[in-house]
Amino acid sequence: MAFARTGWNPIGGQSKKGTAPQMWSYTSADSIATVNTAAYFNDVSQDVSVGDVIFVHDSATPTMSIVMVLTNASGVVDVSDGTTVSVADAD
Repeated sequence: MAFARTGWNPIGGQSKKGTAPQMWSYTSADSIATVNTAAYFNDVSQDVSVGDVIFVHDSATPTMSIVMVLTNASGVVDVSDGTTVSVADAD
């Protein structure tokens, strides 16, 4: 699928852009393999900077991963592969 702005949200009060990483959340039915593809986040290239952190929630599985913006040049955004957050429920 494609990026959907409806799943895109800032987290917290947002740090000053350029002085510290900003944090974002993104919810989609897309897998992390789809989301971490270069150019997936191009629609928000003006929002994100290199080093920003995105919490990615795959609502279809459900799983959570954390990616970091690696590059953002000429409107093309590339993020890291993602670190999966363990979501176990042992009770």
